[in-house]
Amino acid sequence: MSRLIRAISENGGVLFCAVDSTDIVREAERIHKTSAVTSAALGRLLTAASMMGAMLKSEKDSLTLRIKGGGPSGTVLAVSDGAGNVRGYVEQPVVELPPRADGKLDVGGAVGRDGTLSVVKDLGMKEPYVGQVPLVSGEIAEDITAYYAVSEQTPTVCALGVLVDRDLSILTAGGYLLQLLPGASDAEITHLEQNVAALPSVTELLRSGASLEQIMEQALAGFAPNVLDEQQVRYQCDCSQARVERALLSLGRDELAEMAAEGKPVEVSCHFCDKKYYVDAGALLGETKG
Repeated sequence: MSRLIRAISENGGVLFCAVDSTDIVREAERIHKTSAVTSAALGRLLTAASMMGAMLKSEKDSLTLRIKGGGPSGTVLAVSDGAGNVRGYVEQPVVELPPRADGKLDVGGAVGRDGTLSVVKDLGMKEPYVGQVPLVSGEIAEDITAYYAVSEQTPTVCALGVLVDRDLSILTAGGYLLQLLPGASDAEITHLEQNVAALPSVTELLRSGASLEQIMEQALAGFAPNVLDEQQVRYQCDCSQARVERALLSLGRDELAEMAAEGKPVEVSCHFCDKKYYVDAGALLGETKG
């Protein structure tokens, strides 16, 4: 199971959230059988969604991140509940691209850079909050940072990383979010920027055995941070037979009748966990009469 912590600086001016999402990304790779670069893309988005979900006010809230960048991986989507548990999928799970010039996986090339990042927050109101920003790089962390700057006017640093082994297994994955609250002084901003610039990559830190608390201490050096809470987070799908039947009912009687006429159960696969459900369309059609 993966672990997430939230913290705040002693003066209350800086929020920090970090997650070791290795087990989450391993489960996503197992389910979706992703190639190296799509494991990195989906893993980064799941990691970001987990932290952003955990920062919502209620565990009943939910958050959806959707990236459509025009790249060969197609749409990448991640959904988190208010406790940081996530699920997601990538439209084209197998994409093969040469590495970037620096030797790293070309996530931006797989995702594409000509499109948008959409953020949907369902906070239990009549209408969900929807924010959308143009992609900056398709590398995901920079795009999350841009979303916070444009849509929420919150200065944010986002770091995300997924380290994929040669056999496509996930060695480590994680990320952190740093947010400046209103009233931060120029000196504090400069100090924080220097801290972040001096930090190794998230995957280097986790690979070397650094704990989330140690990453926090480095990122917030000089700010005397205090951990607010910690929690276990996981890859978790909430699909069910009842949900599948409701989805089929929403298609309307005509389409259900066409399915029933085929005389065999309708097979529906969950995008998020690949579980298969079988529905008797005729029986479902009978339930809608009267």
